Amino acid sequence: MSSTVHPVLAYARRLPNAWDVVALLGVFAVIAAVARVSPGTYKPIAAPDALAISLDPLHLPEYALRTTMRMFAALAASLLFTFTYAPLAAKSRRAGLVMIPILDVLQSVPILGFLSFTTVFFMSLFPGRVLGLELAAIFAIFTSQAWNMAFSLYQSLTTVPRDLEEATQSFRLAGWQRFWRLDVPFGTPGLVWNTMLSMSGGWFFVVASEAITLGDKTWTLPGIGSYVAMALDKRDLAAVGWAIVAMLVVIVLYDQLLFRPLVAWSAKFRFEVVAGAVAGDPWVLKLVRRTRVLSAAADGLAGGFAAITRLRIGRPTGRASGGPARTRRGDAVFFGVVALLALTAAGRLVAYVTASDIGWSDLGTTVALGCITLLRVVVLIALASLVWVPIGVWLGLRPAWARGVQVVAQFLAAFPANLLFPIFVVVIVRWHLTPDIWLTPLMILGTQWYILFNVVAGASAFPGDLQEVAKNFRVGGWLWWRRVMLPGIFPYYVTGAITASGGSWNASIVAEVATWGNDKLSAHGLGAYIAHATDAGDFPRIVLGVAVMSIFVLGFNRALWRPLYAYATRRMTFA
Repeated sequence: MSSTVHPVLAYARRLPNAWDVVALLGVFAVIAAVARVSPGTYKPIAAPDALAISLDPLHLPEYALRTTMRMFAALAASLLFTFTYAPLAAKSRRAGLVMIPILDVLQSVPILGFLSFTTVFFMSLFPGRVLGLELAAIFAIFTSQAWNMAFSLYQSLTTVPRDLEEATQSFRLAGWQRFWRLDVPFGTPGLVWNTMLSMSGGWFFVVASEAITLGDKTWTLPGIGSYVAMALDKRDLAAVGWAIVAMLVVIVLYDQLLFRPLVAWSAKFRFEVVAGAVAGDPWVLKLVRRTRVLSAAADGLAGGFAAITRLRIGRPTGRASGGPARTRRGDAVFFGVVALLALTAAGRLVAYVTASDIGWSDLGTTVALGCITLLRVVVLIALASLVWVPIGVWLGLRPAWARGVQVVAQFLAAFPANLLFPIFVVVIVRWHLTPDIWLTPLMILGTQWYILFNVVAGASAFPGDLQEVAKNFRVGGWLWWRRVMLPGIFPYYVTGAITASGGSWNASIVAEVATWGNDKLSAHGLGAYIAHATDAGDFPRIVLGVAVMSIFVLGFNRALWRPLYAYATRRMTFA
């Protein structure tokens, strides 16, 4: 019997169907919503309605859309940064020795530290326009997303199984081909989970990012963050409740429409030779697969992308580039240049600080406050690890459960610490509690999820054949954790712990100072020091606080996390 399809039937199969109508209506609705609020970004700052904020809940859909647009713009910039910065740091030993410490410092610098020095630049690009403020807010959100994603891809690129690397050498794949055919697929599961977490991280700092301060002037961009700030300032609990509902709705929507399909799609990149546990496809993925127009468009994009990834750009992998003597001379020159640049930057910083009214006593104060914040970070990371590592492993090995709690974890990770200020302030004032202790949990509120999400990603990517081997040999209990699972997820855990540690330092600027109406509580710590300096417009002390915080984070990472990371790369990569 002939299997040839009749031309009329073949043509009919290319025509749009009912699923196309549903999908295209959704696409057009998103485009219309974006077009509805986009003109507001080009208005003059002096326009009466350009920066107006109202606590009327009817304005929340527009505010939520504008905040979401900023976050996705920042996410696009974060992905571009990740796919350029992380591969360079991972593939070049010399570059990595400089770029990774820089990334450690960048993730620890508070958002207010960035805003204090970048607002002028962005406003000068579009003077007198809201777009300049929008770009400053997007950049601030970018600083809460990009570092975590870059660390995730860097960790994946440095722990690629050796047998897969040897396969690329055997097939003589060029560097460009190896990157898209091996490195990116291997890092996709972890990157998808960390992208979700980065979106939540943007929500955590959305209040700070939508309030732009320059000198004695402050502008608040319309959005959920500025809505929350006004509600807290006016002690309007009903408005706070509406803001929480709006956040939940937005998170559920982009989880269902984007991240849930991405998680299901990324499961096909798991490194295993036997079938592992999988969950059913989400409804959006099923809808797209049933469409004809969108499926054809997706096939066209996939074909174009595949053609690009097959290009033989660069030399084949596995070819040596020089002898040991040449490498040593190059290293000496490289580190000499880096040391010269570092000394120059340090000299400029010292000259700037000494030119102000800051003395040695201020430096001693910031170092002492940094030690207090360091103690909080260490205790919180240890407690979060004890709680979330077992839970993350359990969820990662059960994809159906992981998807079930995915949106809940995203919402909790996105929950801004500011929304809990009323509860913490009222309880501390009512019971005369010590702010130094009871404000501490606010630091880990948004950062503990870095550990959970990375452990879930690690357990999800754990090879199914190794699970089968452990099961066949009846390895269980603590031996299973010590010999099987912990080594498998260790690189992911270290990545999560590094970003959680840096995020906790960053969150200290929000968590160590809590305000509810006229009640203002402050804990002793470096975050509170920077927050007070920012409120006072004291730029020398902002620079001093940010510099001391960066030194603390860099030293802590060099002393603890980086050795653990190197150990994970050497000993715990599946061969």
